[in-house]
Amino acid sequence: MKILLVGEYSRLHNSLKEGLLALGHEVTLVSTGDGFKSFPSDVLLQPKYDSGFSKKVKVLFFKLFGINITSKALKNEFFQNKEKFQGFDVVQLINESPLGILPKHEKEIISFLKKSNKKLLLLSCGTDYLSVKYAFEKKFRYSIFTPFFEGKISEKEFFPVLKYLKPEYKDLHQFVFEKVDGIIASDLDYDIPLQGNEKYLGLIPNPVNTEKLKFKPFASEKKITIFHGINRANYFKKGNDYFEAALEKLQQKYPSKVEVITVENIAYSEYIEKYNAAHIILDQVFAFDQGYNALEAMAKGKVVFTGAEKEFLDNYNLKEDEVCINAIPDVDYLFRKMELLILNPEKISFISINARKFIEREHNYISIAKKYLAFWETS
Repeated sequence: MKILLVGEYSRLHNSLKEGLLALGHEVTLVSTGDGFKSFPSDVLLQPKYDSGFSKKVKVLFFKLFGINITSKALKNEFFQNKEKFQGFDVVQLINESPLGILPKHEKEIISFLKKSNKKLLLLSCGTDYLSVKYAFEKKFRYSIFTPFFEGKISEKEFFPVLKYLKPEYKDLHQFVFEKVDGIIASDLDYDIPLQGNEKYLGLIPNPVNTEKLKFKPFASEKKITIFHGINRANYFKKGNDYFEAALEKLQQKYPSKVEVITVENIAYSEYIEKYNAAHIILDQVFAFDQGYNALEAMAKGKVVFTGAEKEFLDNYNLKEDEVCINAIPDVDYLFRKMELLILNPEKISFISINARKFIEREHNYISIAKKYLAFWETS
C-alpha cells in the first residue's frame, strides 16, 4: 500500500511510518516538523517570516493588507511539491489543521489531497474544533480549559486554543468531516468527544517504536532524579505551575534525596537526551490518557506523571499507579505522590517494569500499524 501521512505531532506519524515500513508498505511523511521540536519529515515544509526582521514585516503586511504571508507561503510551498502528494492509496491528516496554517489554505490543500488520492482519513490528535468545544462546555471533569476558567491565562494568551471555536475553524471542521472517509482517535481525550459520530472508526493507541527506546531498569541511588520539561507557550495548559509548586515543596523537605532537571523549549533530540538520566518524568496534568512524550518515557522505564484517569484504567484493565501516576490539578496530591516514590524507591522499580510491559503490549508500533491498516481498508 502507498501511504501519505500529513502533519506531525510529538513523533506519532514518524513511529507509525516505521511500523508501516516494517510491514512492507511505501510511506511518505510531509510536515512542518512540529515547530522547535524539529521532527524528521520526507518533505519538510518550512514556515517563513516567523522570526527576526522578517516577522516584523509579516506583522506589518497583515496590518496593511490583512494577509498572513507565512500561511500563504507554506501553502505555495506545498503546491510547488504537489507531484509528491498524488497517487496514494491512503492519505492521513494528523489533525483538521494538519499544517497549522489558515483554514482557507488548509482547505485548498485538503481538497487537492482528496481529489488526487484514493482515500482520505483524519486522525483526531491535538486541539481541534470538536475536542475544544467539548472541553469548553465543561463536559470533562477538568481539561486544558481549567486554567483559562480560573483566570490564569488571558484570552489573548489562550488564543491558540480558543481560535478553534471561531467560525472559520468550525467551518474547517465541517469541511474536513465531509471530505474524509473515516476518523480515528489517538487517545481517550479525543475518543470521548467523537463518540456517536457516524464517520468515527474508533480509538487506536499511539504507536511507539520500542526497538529504538531502551529500557533502563531502576537502580537505587542516593538521589532520585525528576525531570520537568516545559513548553513555555503551553505552561498553564499542561499544568506546569502545579508541578513546579509540588517540586518546590519536595525539594524543601527532601533536599538530599531529590535532584530536579528543568528544561524549556528545546528540540526533541536534546529533550530526550536530557531526560534519559531521570527516574521520574512530569508530563502533563489536564489529560485523561497519555500523550506521546509520556508513552516514550514509559517505554524507557520512567515513572511518568500524566493522564491516567479512571476511563484509562478501565479501558486497559489497570489499577491505579500500576503503569504511571495520574496527575491531577492538586499540588498537595502531586507532592504526596512524589513523596511516596522518594520514600519508597521499590515503587519506582515496580511502576518502571510495568510501564515498559504496558507499552510493549498496547503500543507496539508494528501491532498499531496493523490496526491502522485494518481501519483504512474498512473505511
